Amino acid sequence: MSPDPAEAQDAVRPHLSSAPVLDVDPLLDDPSTRIVVCCGSGGVGKTTTAAALGLRAAERGRKVVVLTIDPARRLAQSMGIDSLDNVPRRVKGTEGDGELHAMMLDMKRTFDEVVEAHADPARAAAILSNPFYQSLSAGFAGTQEYMAMEKLGQLRARDEWDLIVVDTPPSRSALDFLDAPKRLGSFLDGRLIRLLTAPAKLGGRAGMAFLNVGMSMMTGTLGKLLGGQLLKDVQTFVAAMDTTFGGFRTRADATYKLLQAPGTAFLVVAAPERDALREAAYFVQRLAAERMPLVGLVLNRVHGSGAGGLSAERALAAAENLEESRIVDQGDGKVGLRNSPERYGSSESPIPGTPDPEDGSPAVGDPPAADGSPATGTERSVDLLTAGLLRLHAERMRLLAREQRTRDRFTARHPEVAVVEVPALPGDVHDLAGLRDIGDRLAAGPAKRP
Repeated sequence: MSPDPAEAQDAVRPHLSSAPVLDVDPLLDDPSTRIVVCCGSGGVGKTTTAAALGLRAAERGRKVVVLTIDPARRLAQSMGIDSLDNVPRRVKGTEGDGELHAMMLDMKRTFDEVVEAHADPARAAAILSNPFYQSLSAGFAGTQEYMAMEKLGQLRARDEWDLIVVDTPPSRSALDFLDAPKRLGSFLDGRLIRLLTAPAKLGGRAGMAFLNVGMSMMTGTLGKLLGGQLLKDVQTFVAAMDTTFGGFRTRADATYKLLQAPGTAFLVVAAPERDALREAAYFVQRLAAERMPLVGLVLNRVHGSGAGGLSAERALAAAENLEESRIVDQGDGKVGLRNSPERYGSSESPIPGTPDPEDGSPAVGDPPAADGSPATGTERSVDLLTAGLLRLHAERMRLLAREQRTRDRFTARHPEVAVVEVPALPGDVHDLAGLRDIGDRLAAGPAKRP
């Protein structure tokens, strides 16, 4: 008997088992681990993974805060909290001696806090009321990522928590916060900002002379493009923020270095799908380029089967054998009896699906069973049901094969990345019990998984 083609291919193809296995418990238990950053594309379970890691670390004795940058409300719902905001909230219902807190980044509020903390009351009031600042703090490109850096720096500086778990925004913007210090520095050192701040820095008559001679043409042009009021708002904002710009850049650079420190661990979260693992490969390469400490890949929603020995081809063949009996003629004499016009519609005509009253034979219209003997209606229903299940199994085996090939490609390109698989669950995670289950699966490698 020739070997099954799929089994032969699996025998020669490298498997995920060749990759190192990620064990999250030593990572979470290590007191030197102070920050865990979960990054990945959208829709791969990143928020759930961050919450599950935070809960597991808390129930193993650590004081943890989970910071989500994703505006979705899943984290609050899964932790039994009505809503999250910019203030860490204690999560009730945890087990063990640790504590779990959760919060969701409020971009504008964080910006306001920075201004209030690094400017005197009069200057802070002028900044907060400035129309340009209000637009900038509410949705300027890159503001969210920079404020995430600010909030992470604030949490770490308070030294109140043993562990900070960060859930980043979806898609490639998940790593945009790595560029925040550079973008902020470029903005602050840009030609426009230097020109707008120069008069205030020069001061006195020299400043007025510079403004009258050097700025008149520029401000006139910008006034036409942006509008006079907007230009005035920008100049007022820049003048008020001038003394705090250096603090912004200093803190951003410090947080960037913190992300490179040994106490930080990056986890890339992905699903066993081509696009998600392509994004995961991008994250791995980018983190390596930025010298950020990557500890491994969480492969979420991995499908499995309890009948892995039955290939898709064999399952389909068996289903076809069961279904083909529908077109096989029944025993001699039954065709004429079944189609006779004299009996059709009369009191003697058998009703399809009922036994023949003359000889007690199986129901008219029922094909024979798989072994060739006449089949009853119940037996036929079982055959069709079995054939349907076999076809579903074939689809599952094909899905498993696709996932395996996708994982193998990632592993071949990044053999140094440790991987932990989390099996797919039948439903969504919406409470602490579900998060606890995910945490157990994250910590259970092939050797430990029940």
